[in-house]
Amino acid sequence: MNPQRRRWLRRLAAGTTVLCSPPAFATAAVAAAPDGEPDPVRRGRPLVFPRDHGAHPGARIEWWYATGWLQLGTAAPPVAPAGSEGLVGFQLTFFRSRTGLAADNRSRFAARQLLFAHAALTTLAPGPARHLHAQRLARWNGQPDAAPGAAALDDGRVHLGDWWLRRAGPAAQSVWTAELPSADFGLALRLARSQPVLLQGDAGFSRKGPEERQASHYYSEPQLLAQGQVRVDGRDLPGQGRAWLDQEWSDENLHPEAVGWDWVGFNLFDGSALTAFQLRRRDGGVLWAGGSWRETGAAASAYAPTALRFTPERWWTSPATNARYPVQWRLQHPGGVHTVRALLDAQEMDGRGGTGTVYWEGLSELLDSQGRRIGLGYLEMTGYSGRLQI
Repeated sequence: MNPQRRRWLRRLAAGTTVLCSPPAFATAAVAAAPDGEPDPVRRGRPLVFPRDHGAHPGARIEWWYATGWLQLGTAAPPVAPAGSEGLVGFQLTFFRSRTGLAADNRSRFAARQLLFAHAALTTLAPGPARHLHAQRLARWNGQPDAAPGAAALDDGRVHLGDWWLRRAGPAAQSVWTAELPSADFGLALRLARSQPVLLQGDAGFSRKGPEERQASHYYSEPQLLAQGQVRVDGRDLPGQGRAWLDQEWSDENLHPEAVGWDWVGFNLFDGSALTAFQLRRRDGGVLWAGGSWRETGAAASAYAPTALRFTPERWWTSPATNARYPVQWRLQHPGGVHTVRALLDAQEMDGRGGTGTVYWEGLSELLDSQGRRIGLGYLEMTGYSGRLQI
């Protein structure tokens, strides 16, 4: 841990107000004693819902992550938007990081855990295409009712001030609701399950490196029926569409050779769901890869690390960070050969003034071999502005 990050975390642990931004604070080293009961990530550990929708404070890092699209002004959920007219993409992520500090400090201001959140909105035609984003950060003492931020342990409920994400209903009929207002835009969403939970990897045990311990517990909720409204330029605009939700928690750092990853999650218009990711070495080589494919009504097929190939086809350079991102990919996997293409190049999240992280996260389309749009989803790319530390 570098000295600046260590000083920043110590100030939080002591209850000191932090006015400066930490550099990549999610890299904090973790002590052995967790805030929750020890429950290490391990192969064969069953995921039980709704409990595992809740927080796992004994794990080093965790996130709840929802992406999707809305067709504005539609009365019924569209199946396959052919163009960009009235199409908006949304991304919201709540992160939890265990600092390993202040374990014996009972103050409600002790920074045993950190919560931070990102929200983004991508607007396309009509009007100028834009990518708007905002972020929040707070300490958390591990109590489910704490302010200004907290996460429940028994179900999916997490908040940071007036930003929140909540799950309700029977475990087999989940409905997630979210509200994230900000100065420049706002999101108010209802995401209803239409398919069973998809357990990634080996029944929810997802390898993230060549060593068994480099793994997470990971599940997805693809093909969520999305409805709600976005607030842009002072107007509330209703819409309907589809969404994807992931929850993932891990005890481990990235493998030391990994600099970042590329990830896609696509809801296909025929009801299928595609996940694919790769972890890159510094020279651009692939350290590890994985993913899954699930057709409607069928069991998911997990992909072996050698079953995927990402080939960049077009690049975009950020004027803000000078990071160079591949915004179009050729993706080869056992389910076929597809093109992943960003619907807007400028969808970088520049968090250097807040969380200290920089990554690209954006609304994208999936094309078949004939160039036809067959799905919409999100592409995420990290480690292009420097090695990602988590």
